[in-house]
Amino acid sequence: MTTPAKLYGKDLSEYDEIDVEELLAKLSPEEINILAKEVDPDDSFLPPSQRCSYDCEKEATGPLNRKQLIEHINKQAMETPDQPELKPFVAGTVRGKKWIPPPPPLKEVEAGEQIAIDLGDEYETALSEATQDEIIDLAAILGFHSMMNQDQYHASLLNKGQPVGLGWDGITKASKQKIFPMDPPNNTDPDQTIKQVQDDDPKLIDLNWNNIKNISDEKFDSLFDALVQNTHLETLSLTNVGLTDRHTNKLADALEKNNTLRVINVETNFISPTGIVRLVKSILKTKSVEEFRGTNQRSQVLGNKIEMEITALVEKNPTLLRLGLHLEYNDARHRIATHLQRNIDTNGRAMKANYKITLGNTGAAIKIEQTL
Repeated sequence: MTTPAKLYGKDLSEYDEIDVEELLAKLSPEEINILAKEVDPDDSFLPPSQRCSYDCEKEATGPLNRKQLIEHINKQAMETPDQPELKPFVAGTVRGKKWIPPPPPLKEVEAGEQIAIDLGDEYETALSEATQDEIIDLAAILGFHSMMNQDQYHASLLNKGQPVGLGWDGITKASKQKIFPMDPPNNTDPDQTIKQVQDDDPKLIDLNWNNIKNISDEKFDSLFDALVQNTHLETLSLTNVGLTDRHTNKLADALEKNNTLRVINVETNFISPTGIVRLVKSILKTKSVEEFRGTNQRSQVLGNKIEMEITALVEKNPTLLRLGLHLEYNDARHRIATHLQRNIDTNGRAMKANYKITLGNTGAAIKIEQTL
């Protein structure tokens, strides 16, 4: 319970019935001016002259004439005489005292002195006879990154030999860009795969529509409606296909009824944070999905509330093993990582329990039987 605010010993609610207009009518003009100076009305519609405490008693001379005001200022500046110098200016003459910096503190002087280190005759001889490339390698091993450039450091770690012509003052040249071939286009026929999903084709286990452009809403609806009755599809990849929250709701409804999907990938689309929560919540119903990926969406940052909601849903899922989401807060990342590791350990023990291992009489023959 919080204590109610009070003013002059009374609760603020008791002042609601007081008529402010009646109180102001009893004040004299002088008292109203004093009150106006002490109170700053936070009203942007009032002119600044009525909001500040400064009170000018002079009467207004008329409307503002900007051109006339500037001319008056320039005229006044030109007519005002300059202040005479006490000493006339003479070229080449130093006027006043020359500033001399004070001596540095004693501690800084002592720190700047060289420290002599006795490395022993063996190390002194080795360092004095070492070449520049060997000293650069030694600096890389000791972690002195600022003493060398990037090419020298990586060459030392990979034992490739120092680049020719690069010493302590060498400049790193830009390395040539590696050109990788373009990924081949996705030749998957959406209409054909939708027909296979609708017919529950046992050969179709992995459905990949990644990077297919201009997929109509009718095709998405047909695919998601067919997922409800499909019993063979295990991997669904819909990366960079233009999914929105409208498609997300249809997909979530299908995931709540499908029991065979194991991997779902909806990365690089236009799904909002609430849509991601809707998908994570849908895979909690059947508890068959082992991997869910949904990074690089319309909103790069989910927010604390959404991340905590996703964390609570993941902690209720006993089958999820991998989650591909960008989480900003350490608490959510740690809790989800701990829960996924627990699921991996639990599922690993369950898989071992489903197999019966028996040894032959001589111990040489091993027989593995799956117990269902």
